[in-house]
Amino acid sequence: MEKLEVTGAKRLKGTIKISGSKNSSLPILAATLLSNKKIKISNLPRVKDIETMISLLKSLGSKIKLNKKNKSIDIHNLKNIKTFASYNLVKTMRAGILVLGPLLARFNKAKVSLPGGCAIGARPVDIHLKALSKLGVKYKIVDGYIYAKAQKGLIGNVIKFPKISVGATENLIIASCFAKGKTILKNCAIEPEIMDLINFLRKMGCSIKLTGRRTVTILGIKTLKDLSYKIMFDRIEAGTYMIASVLTGGNLKIINIKPKIIKTEIDILKKIGANIKINDTEIRIIGGNKIKSAKVTTSPYPGFPTDLQAQLMVLLCKGFGISQITEKIFENRFMHASELNRMGAKIKIVGNKAIIQGNVDFKGAELMATDLRASVSLILAALTAKEKSIINRIYHLDRGYEDIEKKLRNVGAIIRRVL
Repeated sequence: MEKLEVTGAKRLKGTIKISGSKNSSLPILAATLLSNKKIKISNLPRVKDIETMISLLKSLGSKIKLNKKNKSIDIHNLKNIKTFASYNLVKTMRAGILVLGPLLARFNKAKVSLPGGCAIGARPVDIHLKALSKLGVKYKIVDGYIYAKAQKGLIGNVIKFPKISVGATENLIIASCFAKGKTILKNCAIEPEIMDLINFLRKMGCSIKLTGRRTVTILGIKTLKDLSYKIMFDRIEAGTYMIASVLTGGNLKIINIKPKIIKTEIDILKKIGANIKINDTEIRIIGGNKIKSAKVTTSPYPGFPTDLQAQLMVLLCKGFGISQITEKIFENRFMHASELNRMGAKIKIVGNKAIIQGNVDFKGAELMATDLRASVSLILAALTAKEKSIINRIYHLDRGYEDIEKKLRNVGAIIRRVL
C-alpha cells in the first residue's frame, strides 16, 4: 500500500494553481442525469471521488467521453438510463446518494445504496428521504438499499429542512427541477458549491431563484438545453495551501480562485498573524514571525468550514498560547488529534471542543490517516518537523487532492510517494 514520505522544516515559496472543486463537481455530475441533451463540463479535478462518480454514471448508462488533457468530459444521457446505483460504487463516497434526486425526477423510481465515505461521524440520509417524501416519494430501506418511487411523479411542495444539510439541499434542488408546480425549500445550505450547482442547472434551463437568505424557489420544467459549464475552484484546497504557507513561514501565491468566496478563512488567518495581499483571482499569503492563538467554531457557510478544521488545528499547535476549536458539523472529526499528539502536539478533546496548547515543535513519526482532511493535516504537521514522517492510508488523500505531492514539491517541500 502506498505511503507518503515527508521531510519538513522548509519554507514554502512559489505559486500554486488551485484545481476545480471536488465538492462542486460531484452534485453537478449527478445532476447531469436529469438531461438527455449534450453536456460538457470542464475544470474537473483529477481525484478519486470524481473517478468514482464518473464510474457510477457510466454504470447507470451515461455515455461519457473523458478528455484528460483539458480536464473536461462530454456527457450524453440517452433514454436507456438505469435506475440502480450499486453498493460497490457508492460505498466509498457519501456523494453517491446525490443520484437519487435526479433519477426520481426523470424516471420516478430509483434503487440506491446507502452511501459511504470518511469515518467522521453520522451522515444520515433521513433528511434527504423525508424531504423527498414531501414531493410524493414513497421509500423503504432494505438490505442497505433505498427503494424509492413516485408513481404520480414528483409534485412541488413547501419543505423546511430540520437542520442545514449540504447534501439534502443539493438532492432536493436537483429533484425539484422536474417536480410539477412550485417547490420552496427553506433552511437551505448556501455553500458556494450549491450556488455553483444552481448556476449549472439554470444554464441547463431550470427555473431556480434565491428568494431569501436560505430559501430557494424552483418552478418545475419539462425540457432542458445543451450546455457547457466550468466548475468553480476548490476553496478547501485553497485554504489548505494558505494554511501551509502560514505554518511554514512561507510566501505562496495562490491563483485560480475568487478571494471573496473564502473571506472567512482569509480573515481568520489574518487574525492569527498572516500577511495576505488580495487580487481579483489570486492572493499572496506570507507567514508572520508569530502565530497567534485563536478560538474558532466550525459552522455552515459563510462560517468557518469543517473541512478546514483539521488543517487549522495544526497551525494553532504552533501558535502562542491556548487555542480552542469547536466542531459543530460532525461529531467524530477529531480523530487526527491523537496522531498529532504522537508528533508532539498537546491537544485535549472535551466533547466537541479541542483545547490546543500552542508553541509546539512537531517531531517526525509514522502516522495513520483516518479521513480525507485528516490526511492532509498530517502532511502539514510533517512539513514543519525536522525529521522524516511516513503517512499511511493515503488513499483517503487521493479522494480529494489533485497532484498534492507535485504541487508541494514545486514550492519547496520534500515529499514523495513510496510503497
